[in-house]
Amino acid sequence: MTIDTTSERSSVKVSVRSEPAVALAVLRIVLGLVFFWAFIDKLFGMGYATPTEKSWLHGGSPTAGYLGHLEGTAAGFFAPMAGSVIVDLLFMVGLLALGVGLLLGIGLRALAVAGATLMLLMWLSALPLTTNPVIDEHIVYAAALVVLAATHAGNVWGFGKQWNAMLKNTNPTLARIFS
Repeated sequence: MTIDTTSERSSVKVSVRSEPAVALAVLRIVLGLVFFWAFIDKLFGMGYATPTEKSWLHGGSPTAGYLGHLEGTAAGFFAPMAGSVIVDLLFMVGLLALGVGLLLGIGLRALAVAGATLMLLMWLSALPLTTNPVIDEHIVYAAALVVLAATHAGNVWGFGKQWNAMLKNTNPTLARIFS
């Protein structure tokens, strides 16, 4: 946002960031840290959600613990996926892409679609919910990803503008998908 402070005595233009844009940038970075931390913890087993001996690098499965112990409505659908090499790989690549992309502010449109899909699948796997009949953190994360993409939150404290310009110059079709 540019504020024009032109007067008879001076003609100075000051570029300032609007408070909502900064707030969205903070949300983007915090959410990026959530996803990046989940990737790091599952990869190395930092001892928080994942013990070292169950880390991906030590032969553990990032999906087996969660999907293998489901008891809800969709357990019959999700449980067979537990420990699958392809599901593990897709899950870890998804966490890494979400974390890095949000931290850098790039590819927010594609991240919103992929991340919201991941969050909705995780929400479905948790049904029926125990603390609220409809909403849990997965729905909040999905909504936040959509808001971040719709508001171009990568342009503040991120590389969103540069990313979009590069894509438009190299491949306009990809720019519509990944902007």
